[in-house]
Amino acid sequence: MTRPTIAITMGDPAGIGPEIIMKALAHPEVHAICRPLVIGDAGRLRQAGRIVGATIGVDSLADAGAAAFDTGSVQCVDLKCVPEDLPFGRLSPVAGETAYRCIAAAVEIVQAGQAQGICTAPLSKEALHAAGHKFPGHTEMLAHLTGTPEVSMMLVSPKLRVIHVTTHIGLIDAIARIEPGLVERVITRGHAMLVKAGIAEPKIGVCAINPHAGENGLFGHGEEAEKITPAVEACRAKGWDVRGPLPADTLFFLAGRGDYDMVVAMYHDQGHGPIKVLGLEAGVNITVGLPVIRTSVDHGTAFDIAGTGVADERSLIEALRQAVELAPKRQAA
Repeated sequence: MTRPTIAITMGDPAGIGPEIIMKALAHPEVHAICRPLVIGDAGRLRQAGRIVGATIGVDSLADAGAAAFDTGSVQCVDLKCVPEDLPFGRLSPVAGETAYRCIAAAVEIVQAGQAQGICTAPLSKEALHAAGHKFPGHTEMLAHLTGTPEVSMMLVSPKLRVIHVTTHIGLIDAIARIEPGLVERVITRGHAMLVKAGIAEPKIGVCAINPHAGENGLFGHGEEAEKITPAVEACRAKGWDVRGPLPADTLFFLAGRGDYDMVVAMYHDQGHGPIKVLGLEAGVNITVGLPVIRTSVDHGTAFDIAGTGVADERSLIEALRQAVELAPKRQAA
């Protein structure tokens, strides 16, 4: 079996990212499926290792080419950008700048062919903005750094896959932005991802915007017929099994029991809510449409518990597993 190199970005160094990285990379099964290469600050990782009681060390690397995998130590491309006295659990523009630099470096490493995918630890959007980087989050920043005009967010759990038509904008703005061309493009990206993952003929359910899918015009102002139905019909014309617009509450129940391979959510909370009810430790965020593979934990920086050592690493391990499944296998084991 070949093992791809996965670049793991440290995220906000004041959050739980360094801790869950040290915990996750202590699991032998992670190294059995990939070559993990952390992009961050070696000193911060060592601090986190002491907090969580890690038995593994950290190697400080000048560049990705210096990585020596299978040594028993965490391989870290060391950006040397975190002051030793930076507190855990506190918003900081220094931490926001670090998070940005980790992502930018990871993109360069993958584009240079030194890694086959990116797996991101959480960052703070507020800290990112405080550092002068005005992106709503990882998804939009990665699109900018790779020159990609449009991407989609997909959340994956063991029982559910959800792709979003809109994400980090207000609900009124989201409804205004939804239009048939955008909905069709999102369905198309999701369909391609499922086929790539081995589902030859995926069954896709598309959420309505209004309760009960508008109830034939009783709720809303005809948004389903105007904004969603044309996209569904266009996708069905391609021979795809796409159904909707369907009432979101019923659709998520049906998808959870296995009737659908993917749900298309119209806005952030419509899709995030069901996934997070199933458990943060099992959820993975995948950016669909990038020229590079990117997965992420489906939780935030958890400033309230950062620095205590209690953060759960299971979502990161699952995100790494998903990155391995999607990444091209170019290197010998």
